[in-house]
Amino acid sequence: MQSVLLSVIGILSFALTSPVIAQEKSGAVAAAAIDTIVTVVDVDREKRTVIVRGPQGREVSINVPPEAQNLDQVHPGARFKVRYLESVAVSIRKGGAASSSAGHSVKLAPKGDVPGGIMVNTLQIVGVVESIDYGSRLVSVRGPEGKLLNIKADDEVQDLEQIQTGDTISVEYTESLAMRMIKD
Repeated sequence: MQSVLLSVIGILSFALTSPVIAQEKSGAVAAAAIDTIVTVVDVDREKRTVIVRGPQGREVSINVPPEAQNLDQVHPGARFKVRYLESVAVSIRKGGAASSSAGHSVKLAPKGDVPGGIMVNTLQIVGVVESIDYGSRLVSVRGPEGKLLNIKADDEVQDLEQIQTGDTISVEYTESLAMRMIKD
């Protein structure tokens, strides 16, 4: 499922609507949405893959999950309306141990309905700030498995100067993808 999200993200035009920012006492939430139309170029029902082309001509292959029951309705030339939502929540938390958790949910159209569905992935990481560049607003966080995550804080995050090297912070990243075939 995650590969479906990542593939579709790759073809989107990234003409983001204006981000929504909610400021909290010790953190911030940023969210953005992208709407676009993709066109099916090829379908391989045996391998359960669909190649789609985005509005700028970029093509990607999407692995269709076995739970999707309407692949038989998908054909070259079919168009899908796509909405991609992304949010990142950062909160400052002094102390605590590095950890991570992930969640995933899928809701697909029932058999015989118009092909489409919604997929949501959520990842939460509690890690240690390795470095921070206040000028570029880039924060590098080392997660529990030793991987480095680079986060660019939006200009709306006013309390960035409260974060220092060595602080433990929590980052929650949620992405959702809704796709529905457009009946011509």
